[in-house]
Amino acid sequence: MNATDETENIPSPGRPVTDLAYDGDCKSALEPRLSDLLEMAVAAGWDRRKAAYALMFLAARHVTGTPVDTGPAAA
Repeated sequence: MNATDETENIPSPGRPVTDLAYDGDCKSALEPRLSDLLEMAVAAGWDRRKAAYALMFLAARHVTGTPVDTGPAAA
């Protein structure tokens, strides 16, 4: 699957970012993909809570622009 195929499953926003319902729409659009990713991690043998925590951590890093260190020293 290429990047184009992946984004085709995520609907585009139907409201301006300033609309009060925008956040809820965004959550609804992303939730199925996030659930799929979490299920893939669990199927690969990762603990569900640890995988969910890792996703939250990585999402926060994307917001702050902080580089993610995934090397052995990061553990």
